[in-house]
Amino acid sequence: MYSVQKFQKIIRDYYRQNGRNLPWRRTRDPYRILVSEIMLQQTQVARVEGFYEKFIKQFPDFQALGKARTADVLRAWQGLGYNRRALALQRLAKIVVKSYDGELPKERRALESLPGVGPYTAGAIRAFAFDEPDIFIETNIRRLFIHFFFPRRRKVKDDEIKTLLEGAICHLPFAIRHFYYALMDYGAMLGATEKKNPNRRSAHYAKQSKFTGSDRELRGKILRLILERKRIPNEELAEIFPIPKIRLAKITDGMAKEGFISKTGLFLSQI
Repeated sequence: MYSVQKFQKIIRDYYRQNGRNLPWRRTRDPYRILVSEIMLQQTQVARVEGFYEKFIKQFPDFQALGKARTADVLRAWQGLGYNRRALALQRLAKIVVKSYDGELPKERRALESLPGVGPYTAGAIRAFAFDEPDIFIETNIRRLFIHFFFPRRRKVKDDEIKTLLEGAICHLPFAIRHFYYALMDYGAMLGATEKKNPNRRSAHYAKQSKFTGSDRELRGKILRLILERKRIPNEELAEIFPIPKIRLAKITDGMAKEGFISKTGLFLSQI
């Protein structure tokens, strides 16, 4: 078993030599950190790097994002996937402007009340933007702790990892945000080099559902088409996507209800 001090040293030494220089790590602006965290949900770092700075340039703060046309926000998000995050982020921006005078709150309860912000994202924002010693776990952190502290165990629970993490952040010799960056970077390295992913031994591990041919894939394609065309007849959409009409109607009805598109009469159009 590793002592807290030895573990901290291993992680810190690795980070000093191999820490990733990512654009959202070069800011303390809560808005920019929030945008990066929403983008990074279920999306690889390399893909986010290609979108983050362009998105920030187009929507530099909560006010700009809240006032933007929804179609423009969705258009800027194309290629990142999980488009619900873009809608949630814009709704969040409007709430922050209206209820918090354009300043992101730092209290966990307030953060978790915002659209698209769960326990992990709230903890990450508190650590990275406000230097609060919060406890949160993501894929790379989970992989790291299982690798070091549960080398032969299966069904490792997150509560067990959180207990170890609480001990590890006590009496840190450096800023909490850098410690979390170090944990993530070491975990990412393990993900790239370990033949057997330690996360498979997590009690919370689940295989991702098949994307090809799924409703989620079709929703993305339909949204992309409507953003390109701005308006398209229902009949033409049915020709482009020759699937059962009941399934297509269910998908487009859902997209309209969630605020991705407008569905009026015989046409679908962007918001």
